[in-house]
Amino acid sequence: MDAWLLVILSLPLCLTLHVLLRSRSRNKRRPRLPPGPPTVPFLAKFIWLRRSIFDIEPILRQLHAKLGPIVTLRVTSNPAIFIADRSLAHQALVQSGGAFADRPPAVEPNRFLTSNQYDISSSPYGPRWRLLRRNLTSEILHPSRVKLFAPARRWVLQILVDKLRAQARTKDGAVVVMESFQYAMFCLLVLMCFGEKLDEKAIKEIEAIQRYLLLKFTEFPIFGFFPKITKVLFRRRWNEIVAGRKKMEDIYIPLIKARQNRKQQSGEGSYVCSYVDSLHGIQLPEEGGRKLSESEMVSLCSEFMNAGTDTTANALQWVMANLVKHQDMQGKVAEEIGRVVGSEAEEIEEEHLQRMPYLKAVIMEGLRRHPPGHFVLPHTVAEDTTLDGYLIPKGADVNFMVAEMGWDEKVWEEPMEFKPERFSAGGAGEGVDLTGSREIKMMPFGAGRRMCPGLGLAMLHLEYFVANLVWEFEWKPADGEKVDLSENLEFTVGMKHPLRARIFPRNK
Repeated sequence: MDAWLLVILSLPLCLTLHVLLRSRSRNKRRPRLPPGPPTVPFLAKFIWLRRSIFDIEPILRQLHAKLGPIVTLRVTSNPAIFIADRSLAHQALVQSGGAFADRPPAVEPNRFLTSNQYDISSSPYGPRWRLLRRNLTSEILHPSRVKLFAPARRWVLQILVDKLRAQARTKDGAVVVMESFQYAMFCLLVLMCFGEKLDEKAIKEIEAIQRYLLLKFTEFPIFGFFPKITKVLFRRRWNEIVAGRKKMEDIYIPLIKARQNRKQQSGEGSYVCSYVDSLHGIQLPEEGGRKLSESEMVSLCSEFMNAGTDTTANALQWVMANLVKHQDMQGKVAEEIGRVVGSEAEEIEEEHLQRMPYLKAVIMEGLRRHPPGHFVLPHTVAEDTTLDGYLIPKGADVNFMVAEMGWDEKVWEEPMEFKPERFSAGGAGEGVDLTGSREIKMMPFGAGRRMCPGLGLAMLHLEYFVANLVWEFEWKPADGEKVDLSENLEFTVGMKHPLRARIFPRNK
């Protein structure tokens, strides 16, 4: 009897041990998460200091040097995975593009500012995202449509040149270029978005609210942690974001309605289809064919202007800073322009740009050495998958370190130096594919299905404005100053000390 009692009492223990051993066996076979630091100290640091995910790049470099090209951080309940290796990025974004094409659920304040992810960049991978992206690429960013905005680019170039001349006259030839670059790019994006040439006061008002909300988004990532609690604890800051969004809608919705009410007249040469025009025609099949709400249109317009303003303006500043620092390179650009257009040309036309390989090399080197964004927006996977033998769990944030890939010493000799010749015949960058479809050597526009759809437009703007600025002026360092290429992060990566230079009319 005692023996049977002992057997009965031991059965639960045996069953428990059996389950534990089987679980341990399965865990041995199941891939592990990529390595990372202890969870609690890291999480506590970011909660209490309320630092942005953009601020952790130096920490990530240390972790990658210690743990390898793919690491895990637990900043929230979901792991955040960071990939610094270009080959792994190609495997994920191109070879397994469909698996890695989703976006994480939006957290506050991004959820609020995007009308619950009704924009292209944060929308989940699926029919709505495909519809919105296809509309943008076919109606606005297709080369035939981009060409129609050539008069707008000439108009904006004149605005920029006039601003630089006026600034130089009041400051002994010295100009601080970034504000003028931002304003010029914003004028162009406002026209492409709303279809109208607004006056300077209206453009400044739109620019101010865009920048205000963009900085609020990057300044207060704390709302991503327990939003119901943090909205109460930081009520004043949350109310500022709500009020800012309300002001944006008050400015944008009248412009959206005015464009809708304007009737397109047959043969009216000045009428070019704008982004807002295309949004009015969208219907959402998965939602009963309804049209976009005004609030959703505001979010899409805001995204359109944000995506092409600071990124392009910062890239333009980085390129011009290097041409000021390296006078020999600036001379080569000017010589190439002269050979193509002739010394009497007043302006470089867009068709001339295709015959300027050194100019293109300068732009490419600027994007490699100084990508405006050091990360692409986070990706996620819809189901558990593996990469490099590690588990990428469903719902994890997957981040790709753009700058590290463009600075890979295995590809680029002296990667921190500015050398446009890399992109000439025989250089490491010869024939480099910015889409990354064959191989990723640099990815300033991302890669794969979520690659920035504005790649072609951005390259055109950079080549067009750099060529005309070099042809219009000689750019020299400000008296007694050296060009400082230190970085500063807001939403994009700009210059810590904005470029100050002296400009003189170029003797052609």
